[in-house]
Amino acid sequence: MPITYRVDHDRRVVLAVAHGMLTMENLFTYQQELASLPGATSYDELVDMTPVTQIEDSPGPRARDLASFAASTDHPTLRSRFAIVAPSALSFGLGRMYASLRESDRRSTKEVGVFRTMEEARAFLGLQEPLELPDWTAG
Repeated sequence: MPITYRVDHDRRVVLAVAHGMLTMENLFTYQQELASLPGATSYDELVDMTPVTQIEDSPGPRARDLASFAASTDHPTLRSRFAIVAPSALSFGLGRMYASLRESDRRSTKEVGVFRTMEEARAFLGLQEPLELPDWTAG
């Protein structure tokens, strides 16, 4: 799957890297897997889209469905943050669209931020030290 992730239980954060060709199916699969992990729905989340080389032609129509599904899996009482690192114009624009859709859902308890750099994303999440992202090149 073009999204590799790991859960850092000590810092209560999910760290993910999207890579290669990214589709809405990949995003739905990732979100479903995350929702099934004990405790993860209350953790902060960081998705690095830097290694994405191509994005599905028209993700727009399904973006609302993805945002709705993601909001439905949020912990109902614990607030958390979700940082998207999106250096390209396309990934940044799609990230902003997703953030707007997700935050407009009344069930959402995640504050979503979209950033051009990892440093900005770390600051948003309150993580001072460098992050060890999952190795997406293995396998």
